[in-house]
Amino acid sequence: MAVRILHNDYPHRSVALVSPSYTLVFHHSSGNTKTSESKCAVEFSATENVDLADYNVLSNQPCLGCLGIINIGRDTFLCTISLSREVAQVRPGEMVYRILGIEFHCLNRSDYDNFLENEINPYPVESDGWDQGRSQQPIGVEHPCLALKKLLSDGTFYYSGDFDLTSRLQDRSISLDDFDIGSFDPGFMWNSHMIGSLLQFRSHLGDEEKGRLDHAGFLTCVIRGFVESLTIQRPTTRMEGRSRATGLPARLTLISRLSCRRAGTRFNARGIDDDGNVANFVETETVIWNPSSGHPARAVAFSYCQIRGSIPIFWEQQTGILPNQQKIQITRSPEATQPAFDKHIEGVILKYGSAHIVDLLSETKSGEIELSTRYRLHTQHVCGRGNDKTIRDLLRSTEYDFHAQTKGPAGYEAASQIRRIVEDSSDAFGYFLMEGASEGEDDPKGSFVVVLQQEGVFRTNCLDCLDRTNLVQGILSKSAVEAFLQQRAEVVGHDFWMQHSTLWADNGDALSKIYAGTGALKSSFTRTGKMSLAGAFADARKSATRVYINNFADKDRQNTIDVLLGRLVGQEPVSLYDPANDYVTAELNKRSSEFTTELPVHIYAGTFNLNGKTTGIDHDLTEWLRPPFLSDVEKKPELVVVGFQEIVELSPQQIMATDPARRKLWETALLKCLNRDNDDPYILLRGGQLVGAALLIFVRSSVIGEIKNVEGSLKKTGLSGNAGNKGAVAIRMEYASTRLCFVTAHLAAGFSNYDERNKDYATIANGLRFQRGRKIEDHDAVIWLGDFNYRIGLPDEKVRKLVEIGDLQTLYDNDQLQNAMVAGLTFPYYTESRINFDPTYKYDIGSDDYDTSEKRRIPAWCDRILWKGKGLEQLTYGCASTIRFSDHRPVFATFKCTVSVVNDIVQTQRSRELYLKYQAGKKSGGVEVEDSLLDDEEDDLLDFQPLAPGLPPPSSEKQKWWLNNGLPAKSTVAPPQGTVPNPHRPPNPFTETAEPDWVKIDSASIKKPVAPLPPPTRKLPPPYDPSALPTLGGGGTGRHTSNSSVSSSSAGKSSKPPIPQKPSVLRRKSFEGKNHSFDGGAGGIGERDIYPPPPPRRVMTIGMEPPPSVKRKPLPPPGLPPRPSVDLMGGEEPMIGGWEPLKPS
Repeated sequence: MAVRILHNDYPHRSVALVSPSYTLVFHHSSGNTKTSESKCAVEFSATENVDLADYNVLSNQPCLGCLGIINIGRDTFLCTISLSREVAQVRPGEMVYRILGIEFHCLNRSDYDNFLENEINPYPVESDGWDQGRSQQPIGVEHPCLALKKLLSDGTFYYSGDFDLTSRLQDRSISLDDFDIGSFDPGFMWNSHMIGSLLQFRSHLGDEEKGRLDHAGFLTCVIRGFVESLTIQRPTTRMEGRSRATGLPARLTLISRLSCRRAGTRFNARGIDDDGNVANFVETETVIWNPSSGHPARAVAFSYCQIRGSIPIFWEQQTGILPNQQKIQITRSPEATQPAFDKHIEGVILKYGSAHIVDLLSETKSGEIELSTRYRLHTQHVCGRGNDKTIRDLLRSTEYDFHAQTKGPAGYEAASQIRRIVEDSSDAFGYFLMEGASEGEDDPKGSFVVVLQQEGVFRTNCLDCLDRTNLVQGILSKSAVEAFLQQRAEVVGHDFWMQHSTLWADNGDALSKIYAGTGALKSSFTRTGKMSLAGAFADARKSATRVYINNFADKDRQNTIDVLLGRLVGQEPVSLYDPANDYVTAELNKRSSEFTTELPVHIYAGTFNLNGKTTGIDHDLTEWLRPPFLSDVEKKPELVVVGFQEIVELSPQQIMATDPARRKLWETALLKCLNRDNDDPYILLRGGQLVGAALLIFVRSSVIGEIKNVEGSLKKTGLSGNAGNKGAVAIRMEYASTRLCFVTAHLAAGFSNYDERNKDYATIANGLRFQRGRKIEDHDAVIWLGDFNYRIGLPDEKVRKLVEIGDLQTLYDNDQLQNAMVAGLTFPYYTESRINFDPTYKYDIGSDDYDTSEKRRIPAWCDRILWKGKGLEQLTYGCASTIRFSDHRPVFATFKCTVSVVNDIVQTQRSRELYLKYQAGKKSGGVEVEDSLLDDEEDDLLDFQPLAPGLPPPSSEKQKWWLNNGLPAKSTVAPPQGTVPNPHRPPNPFTETAEPDWVKIDSASIKKPVAPLPPPTRKLPPPYDPSALPTLGGGGTGRHTSNSSVSSSSAGKSSKPPIPQKPSVLRRKSFEGKNHSFDGGAGGIGERDIYPPPPPRRVMTIGMEPPPSVKRKPLPPPGLPPRPSVDLMGGEEPMIGGWEPLKPS
């Protein structure tokens, strides 16, 4: 069905997908005035009801489907399929297409229209040609969706408008009439982020409108992986066996669906996450459709499914040019890994039935041995929900060292022995088979019956789940197809098996290109069954190419994948204007207390610079790790965070590499101390190390289920970021719904290198990144701990003396870190509790004496703990002074963090109830929605520009075109003489009533208007007269006295104290004045300087018109006292003879 893409830029930009029957129009808003959220309005209606007269063609490329809408920066783009090719037909009427071309159309501006024209035409016309360069993109400017366009057009994405491509044949409906895009599996739907809002829009439509939207084929869901069909002709395959041939060919189809749950490239996505999702998880299905088997009118469909996926434990592998540099690191302890492992296995068994693990890892390579050992351990202890151990009965495991088994002269052919090893499980699992009547090639609606169900699945893995895994899965698929043919007594020729091998080789190449960047190794054997010299050279070339891609290209590829899946920090889906969703969201925010609870979580944080010593491993660490105040059960921390510095000696040989052996020894020592007499033991959640800096996080086993999305990261700052002798180790996690981040750092040393330390902090804070671009600042609570190396800015002797007398405040006032934080130079917005312990550096080993060596380093608080975040409260801050095997003293702090726990089940239930309430209220008119919310949403979606020149702008509830400047409506109707509006009329003017519009007023009750009073006259202040001021009284009182006499009635009473007033003139005692008397006795003023008073305050009259009856007279200048002949400051030199007022020139 041909779909056109049209646009209209006036009065506001709209993009329309137009089919002959229906039209889908997108209107974009600039964003809510209260928030910067971008919104779109979607309109779906019949094409005949849409006015498309003002719309123009946006793209000459056809629109084969819409993948959704996505925000890139400040712009919103509509993603459509422009080119595809049919690659498979699973059953009649079930077509699959490979995407080869993608277009992105901006919804909010026209700058990017035809922006990628030169990509379609790689030979652009010169600027002096016919188009004057108008079709070329600006030099140096890149389309914001270019990376996404390349990713989606690389030939690894597939779609179908006929059936659910995300589900295997066994799980989806047999009838094609039940096609429902809303029921697709989101775990395999790679455009779920882009199309999610459109699917939500679809869910709010009626059943009839849903059917029309699906029939129009606008919305398209895609998978990533591999899909291809090969036709099996009758003369070459003889699949009809002894039956009568009809001439219709059979089809062999291979479908691989790559999960998007933990998607990524080879070294960026390994292992498992806390939700049980594993990297490179692929469901591969082999399908055979035989239109006539055993009878001219009988059709048969066969399906066999296998899965592959990374080893389901927490492990990572760093990139490297040399093979030995790609070391495997297991990041969590067995106890912390088991819950996620159980989730994964339980999910596999619930979906596929029984499971048989086929582990192809080597038994000679150290990294793979460690992974296999842990894999075996978790398989033996797997449990279902509620500690259900019966799940173990449905799980089997086989360890098959692929490299060891294929070393002999038989080569890769020896791998077929795996069939004999797993034969029992293969027979028990079976395959899916259905058969039924079919009228012909184009009739998928016959009456089909399910004959067999596949009861289990093989889960195969190697290290990358690519080369070895694909070869073994091809062998198991062949075994299942042979069992199917044998059961039906059918025979196939050699060409069929060659086609089967070709499909599996192409499948291996496609999956390997997605994950590793090149085709699969050993693919030549998979195709031909033999390993040739040319195949060996091809494998060597692919290996070298992988090294380059994994080291230099995978980071950008991973970032593009995260953008497509909406997993970058701060990336939000495009919001559609939906009053129902806005109402539900607003009500959920008001009722959040119904499904959200706040719990206090106690956190212990400790930091210790070990000075490279190992003697303290057997030392009693109770004073540091288990202070007496933590003995209370209620204060027992759920999280214990320990940071070490100089865990190894920072020698030139050590600073370029990390040796985890020393860290593992300390992990054991810490667990031994923490779990002594402990009913709820601690387990190691995760550890990280950068040369000498190490960060370990332990968690109580009872709360391990509340923690998820644990990640680690490193940042080097030594030798300009090339060496790890200085730097930071960070671990982030989500405790319930609260994001926590812990950082241990070792900053630049040296008394005068405080600027370097400030720069180290800035480098770590801005440069340290977790997955998907998360930064340290992107968390609800952050705790920094470590050896920050800030010193005290005082001489050594003075510092030691202040420590001796216990004057910590003076020391803290001169602390470099405190002063830098106050000045805003480092750790902005962080908090440190009051320090009540002595400086922790530098001590003589084994004593409480500060450095007595020749260097005599100044004591300092090098070891610190800082924090910030909402809901975080520091309880204690202390130092373990009796642990003396290092030149530092360990420091600890305890915190109480309030975390939010959201009950997703209750939240979903409340959301459903509110939506039903809204729908019911909408029909009856009884639901009240936030008026301001909806008004803002409506106003944002309207562009208040005239529809045509000369016309007023459109109106809304807040804006009326017939009112000037938004003024309220004004009535121009004057009431008749002696009447007023009738107060008894109903408010609604259209309500029928016998009440008159106007009623007469009683003349006696009318108040006569009062004449307005004349404006008050303003009296100006009198001119300044120094003689009117009171004189200073004598008699030794030294106070001012009143000139009025005291009345006889108050003679016998004590008079009120006189109000003190300023003297008119103040002079020194040496000045002579008749009206001034000073006495130095009791109560006297004594000797003091006396100066002239200030001039009187003038009244501000600027901008005021004086009343007509008042005539303003200019004020005379105040009289000035004679200029003293002696300097007022007591000098003996004569001064200017008199005062000379300034006059304007």
